[in-house]
Amino acid sequence: MSNRQGRLSLPPIVAACYLLNFHSMIRSYQGIRPRIHESCYVDESAQIIGDVEVGENSSVWMNAVVRGDVFAIRIGRNSNVQDCSVLHGMRYKYGVTLGDFVTVGHSVTLHGCAIGNRCLIGMGAVILNNAQVGEGSIIAAGTVIPENVVVEPFSLWMGVPGKFKKRIDDEANQQMILQYAKNYLDYREIYLKELQSGRDND
Repeated sequence: MSNRQGRLSLPPIVAACYLLNFHSMIRSYQGIRPRIHESCYVDESAQIIGDVEVGENSSVWMNAVVRGDVFAIRIGRNSNVQDCSVLHGMRYKYGVTLGDFVTVGHSVTLHGCAIGNRCLIGMGAVILNNAQVGEGSIIAAGTVIPENVVVEPFSLWMGVPGKFKKRIDDEANQQMILQYAKNYLDYREIYLKELQSGRDND
């Protein structure tokens, strides 16, 4: 809608949204507050709640939800949780653990599972309670890993439900996994600089 001067005017309830303190997106639950290393980038639209630890140089991106209310969530060093992904545990049973140099692609659901070091979880994948993904593995985009499944290290799994396709312990695949993580280390640095530049210009 426009006012008499032809300028865009927002309804009061919408305008109020611009005044939100985005630190409210990182909040405690039952007295436990997320612990996020100072080197991390957490987008202002991401929500991180409760018993969550995010390790050095990791990043959590637009509209991701890391919900440590029913069980602990641990994200290692140099890992990234991309746009619209959800990490959540199962009450009294399973948390979510990510190792180091893990890439969690867009719109992934990780529920009560453990992901080893240097893994690539493709866009839209779903990994369910008590599943274990071994180091150096790739879960292809759109794959569903059912409960209690063990993905052996250096494996490629695909499909619904996910099935083992091949070993990927070769240098090319392992470097490719690492490169995804390194890309997000670069993005993290760029976004942190953008944030600082914005503060300096205020």
